[in-house]
Amino acid sequence: MLRDRYGNPLTTGSKAARDAYVDAVDRFLSADGGVEQAFRSAIDADENFALAHIGLARMYQMQGHRALIAEPLAQARAQAKKVTPQETGQIGVLGLLLDGRVRESYDAILAHLREFPRDAMVAQTCMGVFGLIGFSGQPGREALQLAFTSTLAPHYGDDWWFLSQHAFAQLEVGQVGPAAVAIEKSLKSRPRSAHSAHVRAHLYYENGEMDAGATYLEHWCKDYDPDGLLHCHVSWHVALWALARGDEATMWRVIDADISTDGTRGPAINVVTDAAAVLYRAEMAGVAVPKSRWRDVSAYAARHFPKPGLAFVDVHAALAHALAGNAGALDKIISDAKGPAGDVVRACAQGFSAMARGNWDAAIRHFTPVMRDHARLGGSNAQRDLLEFAFACALLRAGDADSARLFLSTRRPNVTASSVLRGL
Repeated sequence: MLRDRYGNPLTTGSKAARDAYVDAVDRFLSADGGVEQAFRSAIDADENFALAHIGLARMYQMQGHRALIAEPLAQARAQAKKVTPQETGQIGVLGLLLDGRVRESYDAILAHLREFPRDAMVAQTCMGVFGLIGFSGQPGREALQLAFTSTLAPHYGDDWWFLSQHAFAQLEVGQVGPAAVAIEKSLKSRPRSAHSAHVRAHLYYENGEMDAGATYLEHWCKDYDPDGLLHCHVSWHVALWALARGDEATMWRVIDADISTDGTRGPAINVVTDAAAVLYRAEMAGVAVPKSRWRDVSAYAARHFPKPGLAFVDVHAALAHALAGNAGALDKIISDAKGPAGDVVRACAQGFSAMARGNWDAAIRHFTPVMRDHARLGGSNAQRDLLEFAFACALLRAGDADSARLFLSTRRPNVTASSVLRGL
């Protein structure tokens, strides 16, 4: 029987289908371009290849193309009783996730991985800050993320994809040294993996190596396919470092080409969060941000995420609505915030609302409890620095620069906040 790169059996007699599928999975796991074409090549070689269909459906979900999921998911399910137990399990657990049954899917995924730990397409669902653990809204989710990757580590060895995910988990809990070792091994095996390059960018960020990080990522991005899943987000890193270096021209060029609502092919979740975050960091640094840009992000967020429910997106949407003056959309998030991190979303939205009105004392009151555990919102330490800086900015504007400096020096000592906050 033919097998994938992780040794899992594949129910197909076509070597062409197998080779295309292996290529598709590697492209998917590295956030490269050409994923859809590779999965479709596998299907063209064997129309009954169940895992190629479920892989295509999962890719559509990751890209935010919900309307395209149903057809390949149905094709995969039609073959579910004709394949191996591992393949049947993958179709089952990914099917739950694609159906939106997140709690059920998470429990089923953990059970599946206990039996088939090298099923990378299933393990991937719980990896990274945007995975099921990252978006769980639970206290201590960063430690849980590292526990998850550590449990799988013996099964993956020096696999480039796994090392990138393990390194990210290590980095988010402060294990900078081990993360550096892991990510260098990953990049040595697959230097064009966007996930690996992205984690290396975070390593530079956490170490406060602004110039080295900017140089590395600007060079790496030159050959990155704009269709790649992380293109918008790695561009966000480039724009942030340009801002921190005082290079506003580069920052605006990258925003317009690769981050703005009409300039990127990225998933809606990245467009909302990255656009709002970079614009507000620019404002805090004293850069004039036209109101029209906030209105664009606000309208985009309201269109793509009309109902609150995904905490990390809701917080950034609330920021955009507040700065755009979209009171109706902002009030909806405040009143309807839900889920495990709904309380944090509500407090952040109220804080941004107060900041937009120039009521710095009220903003401080709303943001203070958020500082206790905003990791529940999801996202990385670097992304949630937006909240750290917003709180420090409120302290500054309220006339308490000493408290702002003390707060950042104890919370984020290696991050160059002085280049982000005017007046620090």
